[in-house]
Amino acid sequence: MTDYQNQPQRDIFYQPQRSLPNATTVLVLGILSIVLCFICGIIALSMSGKDKRLYEQSPELYTSSSYDLLKAGRICAIISLCLWGALILFYVFVLVFALSFASFNN
Repeated sequence: MTDYQNQPQRDIFYQPQRSLPNATTVLVLGILSIVLCFICGIIALSMSGKDKRLYEQSPELYTSSSYDLLKAGRICAIISLCLWGALILFYVFVLVFALSFASFNN
């Protein structure tokens, strides 16, 4: 006769944790946005919004390491957008300065 009272309880609704769908993609795009172009950063930020909402709605379904990858990708994308924005402002400033200096000489 089997003793059913000593067997461990199994949760019928248990689902193993999985990684967020676009966490690695967001990280890669965030890194590429620093190196290549700011468009990758814009894409990374837009993709990460959906995954962030997924994790915040039910964090027990997703691994925390995939959420950390998502956060790192978002941070890289934000940093790259700030750097590219500062670079564009610098170019505009240099262009305006060069044009105003050229008009002074004439």
